[in-house]
Amino acid sequence: MSVLWEKSATWRWLVQRTRDSKPFFFTFATVCGIVPGVIGYCVMQLTSSRNEQLEAHLRQTARPESTMMGQVNRERLAEFLGELQRKEDTNDRYVAALRGETLTRKPYVRIQPVPKENSEESNKETSKEK
Repeated sequence: MSVLWEKSATWRWLVQRTRDSKPFFFTFATVCGIVPGVIGYCVMQLTSSRNEQLEAHLRQTARPESTMMGQVNRERLAEFLGELQRKEDTNDRYVAALRGETLTRKPYVRIQPVPKENSEESNKETSKEK
């Protein structure tokens, strides 16, 4: 693929100009960053819809799994924001995740280890197969 670029006169001119002129280099780099950003912003503005009727229709015809996951996510977010508001220490969430544990919804029993029976059984099965 680089053979196509190396034989192109336009490519060689662009490389030479960016090598020799710092203002041209910065202008070219800015154009390469800003133009796609402006185009992306315009596309997002044109394709986004704030139609209340459409949103209501989509909410009514949503699958039960989507509705349930939305509810679960709202509950988790409310729990987490409540802990932040009460200035509770939330580092145990990260510690639990690093240990492969999950947090429970019970207020005073927050960390629940992943059952080790499953991992031990899978290790026994793989060793028997060998």
